[in-house]
Amino acid sequence: MIINRFGIVAGALALSACGGGHYRPVRDMPVKIGPPYSVRGITYVPAADPSYDMLGYASWYGSESGNRTANGEQFRAKWITAAHTSLPLPSYVEVTALDSGRTILVRVNDRGPFAGRGRIIDLSRGAAEELGVRAQGHAAVRVRFVDPPEKDRARLRKGKPAGARPQVSAGELAALRAQLRAAGL
Repeated sequence: MIINRFGIVAGALALSACGGGHYRPVRDMPVKIGPPYSVRGITYVPAADPSYDMLGYASWYGSESGNRTANGEQFRAKWITAAHTSLPLPSYVEVTALDSGRTILVRVNDRGPFAGRGRIIDLSRGAAEELGVRAQGHAAVRVRFVDPPEKDRARLRKGKPAGARPQVSAGELAALRAQLRAAGL
């Protein structure tokens, strides 16, 4: 009887290792900042920056589904996630498409983008669809670090979109576009 129970437990542990057990569970702790790193001759310095608010471009990625993200989670292309070069992992950002004013909340769990002038964030396919920029391939965006309520965090940890965000006014969009042009991007 004891041998049978041991065999069942050992078998269950072995099967759990085959089912993606090498990935870190999706959770918000511990937050990983990490040391500086270099990609293609550019050094990135991860840091906590609660005032992060940048204009630039977003692209999206999705063919890497199943790979491990920089914080050890399994990348799922349909989830509302993103890659950023320096924000802590995980982080939450509000991404606004400057062409439409549509704004979504995104969970950052990976590193990137590492190519393209002015690119500040890589969205998962699911996030690009949610923002309405998937067909474009890339889009002008505003990315702001936010501290959302637990309800929105929990939805994003399950791959679901967070609650609706207010749309940006036409006047504010025009001002943001002008700032992006003035920056030469």
